[in-house]
Amino acid sequence: MSESIQLRNICKIYRTEVVETTALQHLDLTVKKGEFIALMGPSGCGKTTLLNILGLIDVPNSGSYHLDGHDTGTLSSNDIVSLRRANIGFVFQHFNLLAELTVEENVELPMIYQGVGKTNRKETVSRLLEQLKIDHRGKHLPSLLSGGQQQRVAIARALANNPAVLLADEPTGNLDHDTSVEILNILSELKQSGATIVMVTHSQHDAEYADSIVEMLDGKIQK
Repeated sequence: MSESIQLRNICKIYRTEVVETTALQHLDLTVKKGEFIALMGPSGCGKTTLLNILGLIDVPNSGSYHLDGHDTGTLSSNDIVSLRRANIGFVFQHFNLLAELTVEENVELPMIYQGVGKTNRKETVSRLLEQLKIDHRGKHLPSLLSGGQQQRVAIARALANNPAVLLADEPTGNLDHDTSVEILNILSELKQSGATIVMVTHSQHDAEYADSIVEMLDGKIQK
């Protein structure tokens, strides 16, 4: 199984005029294609910083990051944006759906940015909403959906461009237990279909759905 993610000797330091904070310290991480890992650790341990680097939202001060064979450190800003749009899907705790767009329009949006043709966009939206059992809500606005339904839409949107990696940041944080189990089962099914998933969670219950658990502390991965 080839590598989807390879981080080597990653360091990230945030500096202001009065303080310097080391968020990540000489961190190594490898995630194989089709692997589902859970990132755990106390608040402030570097999980969010790591997820932002994986998602090409932030860049490390040193070290290397290879994503699906691409050395991200050699890419221009425009190339980084293109790589992120084509290879990364995001699922957030707060859903982040656009309130003025319907379910179908929210899922379609990433494909518009990628220049996908209208016919292909419509076919993909239909397939994903059916796969995630939310197709009966396609014409509705997010405000008319339950939390679990909104998260299904968010997952569909994250999958729209068939990304190499799905990043999930506390995806069940705003959901009740039964709905959380539904979402975790969906992630497990996606993994079985070949998706590579990195999920940040504080829940041991949620983490047990992953293939492996990566514990972080003080910007480092615990061996």
